[in-house]
This record gives sequence, C-alpha cells and structure tokens, in this order.
Amino acid sequence: MAIDKVVGSIEEAIADIKDGATIMFGGFTGMGVPAGLLIGIKNKGIKNLTVICNDGTGKWTSPIDVNMLVEAGQCKKIIASFVVLASPKQITATERKVLEGTLELESVPQGTLAERIRIGGAGIGGFYTPTGVGTLIEEGKEKRVIDGREMLLELPLRADFACIKAHKADKFGNLVYHGTARNFNPVMATAAKTVIAEVDEIVEIGELHYDFIHTPGIYVTRIVKSPGKVAGDLK
Repeated sequence: MAIDKVVGSIEEAIADIKDGATIMFGGFTGMGVPAGLLIGIKNKGIKNLTVICNDGTGKWTSPIDVNMLVEAGQCKKIIASFVVLASPKQITATERKVLEGTLELESVPQGTLAERIRIGGAGIGGFYTPTGVGTLIEEGKEKRVIDGREMLLELPLRADFACIKAHKADKFGNLVYHGTARNFNPVMATAAKTVIAEVDEIVEIGELHYDFIHTPGIYVTRIVKSPGKVAGDLK
C-alpha cells in the first residue's frame, strides 16, 4: 500500500521539533531555501538549536535564511561555510553574536561541508582532505601525510532534522529539485533522522518519471506544500 506523507500545514510539519534539536537547512545563495519551514521554526520560538547550513549571511534571501534564527537568539551553535560578508560595513547576526560570545561557530569549507554531510548519510566514518591545513580549520583535528601531502581527518555530520526545499514531490516523498536547488538539499535528505520537505507542487504517486527523481521518497519523512511568497509573513 502506498504511503501518503503529506501534512496540511507548516505547523504540523515542524510539530515534533523541540528545543535543543540539531537541524540541517538546505539552500545556497537563495536557491533551495525552505523559507516556509524557517519562518515556522522562527515563529514557534524553538531555542538552543544547532544549525547546519551552507549560507547563513542573510544577504541572498533578505532576510529569510538561517541568519534570522540567529538574530532571534534561537541558535546555540552554527556549522556553516558562509556567515560573514565581504564588506566590513555589513555585519551579519552570526558574526556579531560570535564576537559577543553568545554563539558557537564551526566554520567549514564548502566542499568539506558537503562531503561531511554526504558521508553522514552513507554511514562512512570520516575522510582525509588537504583543505584547511595550515589554517584555524585544522585545530584539534587528526593530521596525516598521505601521498606526500598533509591532510586533515574530517568527521561525518548528521542531524535530528533536515529541512529541505524541492520543486515537486509525489505523495510518497519522491522529490524533484529545480535548477541549483540541487545544492545541499539532496545530501541533507540522506543525513537526518527526520526529513521534512517543503515543495512547490504535490502530485499523485506515479506521476513523476522515475528517471528524473532526485531524492527517493524512502529518505523523506513528511511533505508540506510551500506557502509561496512568504516574506510578508515574517514576524
């Protein structure tokens, strides 16, 4: 029997996210950002979150991205690649709170972040990379020389929840992304205990062509239709 994973609202989709959760958020430069889920979590007031994301600057989505959760004081730690803007005149909430000592930051190079999430989903124990050698990134990490190059051991990342954004889903949770939304969303879908997919369109099982499914429904816990242009709903 087919399983219908569709829920009726953002509030229902995030009902089991509690204080202290570790959450992955998909998206990169404004594409593939689960804006409705982010706003729902912000409005619910969930606190002490550990957030894993690529971009938390607040620049590209103005202001619907992880930066708004940081600004609201809902995060205790952020693991990300981009949290600081190029201009010293533009200070992100993450940068400010890290300098104030109220937020822990683990800065991870973008490729390393993607691979740490991927191996988290694949059940792999770690990998070695030369990225970060000789920088603050190497602090506290095992270092080995492999094939004549110094390399750092990087460990997998997993989460309690992954909030991802897709273009289309069937009711079982098979997902299709649009354009560059195929950034961190697919790997995050494999690396969390509970995967919540916000989607633009929901179709019946069998309507998606099997050759064009990007994330199989076996990874997805529940699906919710995006509220659309949600910027005006931000509180």
